[in-house]
Amino acid sequence: MARILITEDEDSLRIFVARALRLDGHETVEAADGAQGLDTLSEGGFDLLLSDIRMPVMDGIELAHRAAKAHPHLKILLMTGYAEQRERADDLAGKIVDVVAKPFSLPDIRTAVARALAA
Repeated sequence: MARILITEDEDSLRIFVARALRLDGHETVEAADGAQGLDTLSEGGFDLLLSDIRMPVMDGIELAHRAAKAHPHLKILLMTGYAEQRERADDLAGKIVDVVAKPFSLPDIRTAVARALAA
């Protein structure tokens, strides 16, 4: 299965997503903001970055740009509950797999991750 970095500033959502993906057999590593996520990515060995867009310190757009540059084969899936943030992700075409709208159900995020990994 995949090694997935989940970068999300909302603790309850990060824990919920990590637990769901571990039930699917994935290994998950968690970060509370983009800067922490970028540091964690430097450890290497990740198959997917699953990141919120709107976060303190470094947002998911900046994280995705930096992650794509440093790790060109890394698959990136973003999440957001804000329509304007989804539009900001348009400049990442070719670098990200998709943007998942919040709120999402457990089956929604599991399906999105499976599609991202298969892409």
